Amino acid sequence: MDRLAAMETFVRVVETGSFSEAARQLHVGQPAVSKTVAQLESHLGVQLLLRSTRGLTPTEAGESYYERARRAIEEADEAEHAARGAGASLSGRLRVSAAPAFASLHVIPHLGQFLERHPGLDMEVVLNDERIDLIEEGIDVALRMGDLPDSALTVRRIGQSPRIVVAAPTYLARHGEPAHPDELSTHQGIVYAKGFGRDAWLFRKDGAEVPVTMRGRLRLSAAEGVRSAVLSGIGLAVASEWMFAPELADGRVKLLLAEWSLAPLDLWAAFPAGRGVSAKARAFVSFVEEKLGSVAHS
Repeated sequence: MDRLAAMETFVRVVETGSFSEAARQLHVGQPAVSKTVAQLESHLGVQLLLRSTRGLTPTEAGESYYERARRAIEEADEAEHAARGAGASLSGRLRVSAAPAFASLHVIPHLGQFLERHPGLDMEVVLNDERIDLIEEGIDVALRMGDLPDSALTVRRIGQSPRIVVAAPTYLARHGEPAHPDELSTHQGIVYAKGFGRDAWLFRKDGAEVPVTMRGRLRLSAAEGVRSAVLSGIGLAVASEWMFAPELADGRVKLLLAEWSLAPLDLWAAFPAGRGVSAKARAFVSFVEEKLGSVAHS
């Protein structure tokens, strides 16, 4: 039995609460996971998991073993990376979570470069506008935007984007261009109805503040839907500059009310509570910061 591999399997089972989900994340069959845990229990001479119709829960011995096994895995990863040197490539698996629209525009196009730097590394990118449970899903690092609710997550702000008002030229040709934030209430607004979306905004200029509530018949639960609606000329939207960076550059959308400012949008790297941050996760976050810096200065 490969003890470190068995530890990794057991840790994944505890964190997911399921043999089948652990097998899915590890890309092995469920029987292999069950067999590995059984071998580990036999090797240690104690029962690590309680199996019931409601799922799997660790025994007292299992809880104790889980905490030490998790730390041992993290320390083994760190030891390998340190031994190879700071510039060495990474190896193993990195599981990342990010919003589909942001990742498609600013992360995924650059992943080939990141993987070239680390030929021994495999990546899984979970694309979801929902804020999923990082431990349950086996996520090493999540890229999250906006105000974060109080939680036990370890977070670090890694970027910030101005919020802007945008519309397609086809929409403006039909409805005109607003000259003041007050005029937005007469326009067809496209509202992002989830996550960091909102329909009330505070515009600022030279010490003046103008509160505006966006009005519109279309509310969407995913940022990609907001993008599609704006590009189709359905209405105007308040969004991060990141969301429309390509279209702002080529003229497919127009920046409106440029002399007014809105609260910026923060991008956070979020790590599962109770874990050390792995070298792989740190390297990925640094890479994203690097790429966003090039966007900001392009």
